[in-house]
Amino acid sequence: MCGIVTLFNYGPKLNQIKQNDLDKITDYMQLRGPDGRGTWISDDKTIGLGHRRLSIIGLGLQGYQPMLISDSCQTKKTLAITFNGEIYNFRKLKADLEQRGHKLKSATDTEVLLHLYEEYGIEMLSQLRGMFAFAIWDGYRETLHIVRDPYGIKPLYLSDDGNTIKVASQTKALIEGGSIPHDVDDGALAGFFLFGNVPEPRTVWKNIKSLPAGSVLSISKNGSKTLANYSSVSNVISDSLLTETPDDEKTVSQAFIDSVESHLVADVEVGVFLSSGIDSTALLALAGNMGQHLRTFTLGFEEFENTVMNEVPLASDIANKYGSSEHHIKTVSKSDFISWLPKILSDMDQPSIDGLNTWMVAKAAADFNLKVALSGIGGDELLGGYSTFNSVPKLVKTLSGLGLHDRFGTIFRKLTYPLLESYNPKVSGILEYSGSVPRAWLLKRSVFMPWELPDILGKERAINALDELNYEEILTSNSRNISQNPVATVASLEATLYMRNQLLRDADWAGMGHSLEIRVPLVDIDLLKSIAPFLTKYWKPPQGKIALANSPKSPLPDYITNRPKTGFSVPMQQWASALNDFDSWKRLPKLSNPRCSWARRWAYAVADKFELL
Repeated sequence: MCGIVTLFNYGPKLNQIKQNDLDKITDYMQLRGPDGRGTWISDDKTIGLGHRRLSIIGLGLQGYQPMLISDSCQTKKTLAITFNGEIYNFRKLKADLEQRGHKLKSATDTEVLLHLYEEYGIEMLSQLRGMFAFAIWDGYRETLHIVRDPYGIKPLYLSDDGNTIKVASQTKALIEGGSIPHDVDDGALAGFFLFGNVPEPRTVWKNIKSLPAGSVLSISKNGSKTLANYSSVSNVISDSLLTETPDDEKTVSQAFIDSVESHLVADVEVGVFLSSGIDSTALLALAGNMGQHLRTFTLGFEEFENTVMNEVPLASDIANKYGSSEHHIKTVSKSDFISWLPKILSDMDQPSIDGLNTWMVAKAAADFNLKVALSGIGGDELLGGYSTFNSVPKLVKTLSGLGLHDRFGTIFRKLTYPLLESYNPKVSGILEYSGSVPRAWLLKRSVFMPWELPDILGKERAINALDELNYEEILTSNSRNISQNPVATVASLEATLYMRNQLLRDADWAGMGHSLEIRVPLVDIDLLKSIAPFLTKYWKPPQGKIALANSPKSPLPDYITNRPKTGFSVPMQQWASALNDFDSWKRLPKLSNPRCSWARRWAYAVADKFELL
């Protein structure tokens, strides 16, 4: 896991890449890569690459980046790469390349990527299994390729003024590099208040965008640009609906085994974030079946003691049952949280209402010198673990047939909102938003609904921000090919709007704040393709989670599989009252209501700390 930088002058102005500009952005990301640093600028100074390295695969100088393959006769003929992530099948790819005559000098996945490109060009992307974001400079064709993995596990941000494109793993790094205006993107701000995260490709800064997941942006020195999508989670889900479902549990179990095994590839120790839920427990058990006895890390909170929210007792039992080599429990107090909060906000690259739990457990693991940890993120999205898989289709089926959303929905909302605002403001939209699965999903998932934003941002700013955001298009674009299947639509929205923009992004900044790589074996495009034919069956709770629970040689016990879902939570409701520096929400009557949830108040406080209001 690393931090990458690319500066490329492709426009008509004869600007040269400056070493100082490259250094500023690269050095800002020191926590992403404390084990090494490198930069490279081409002889004509039109392209520069920077890298901060967290050494996981191919230790020592063999993994130094940026990495180059150069023609000794012509210095312009250079292939160069700066790479963030892991290619889990790199050893097989390396063997195939060597059979084709390539001479690889290291045991790194970075070198494999360079030689794969040399052999296949950008079409190599279909061969990769992993999480990645990288930039490859092709000096032969004078073209830059910027790439992001299919799920969008690894972030990549761009600022392009039409003459020079700047690329980095963090928006704050690009801002630190200077010369990028700090103008707030009000559409992104509206998205944050609706979704609890900033929906890509937006960021909170107007002049910085996210490279879409599963995309490659190619820019030539002559100024031509091509943005192409090479892999889509929604398309894989859509294709699965056309496949008959065989009754073959062995195939599904083997897919889980293969994914976990691939995610254990490392030259350093790998650990596990262990809750008392099915997903992380199954990861530990499957790793144990492979002879990998991993250290485990669990969070505890004084406020959750003697309640169903307490993960500690069951996690300890599971750690013992499935052979954790060493189980660590970190009990977090209110005073811990308050003392950590400034760094949490500093590490948070884009505003989010979540990620606190991940940051805390990542800190616990890093405190014991761990550099890699497995997380159960993705199990709920893949296997129908959220209540939305049932409640959203049921809501639409029940109410959409009445046709009230078209005729009376808006009227009902406007009449009832003033009455329900202090009790449950979302209820007023139940008719208006029951006409389609994407809109009903937003009603269930949102922090605020669109009609509430004037109370938060002011009427004029809210109207303009919602126009810029176009949330309807965001919802439909992530479910367009599967709208005929309500549950599949929910699955796509959960994976692309909730997991990608919130859980995965949070895992990146929260882990990197401690120089810790977080791997997600249940977020894997090869796994998704393998079990896609079974998804229509496994989206019916609890069948998907049972399939995962039965995959280890010793299936998970009933006291885990039958336990009510609690989520990986922190006691923010109890802590929020002590956050005197995060009480800007008190200036709004809507948020000062005693019934207001902490999530709404926290969203406003985070936006205020990012200076977006």
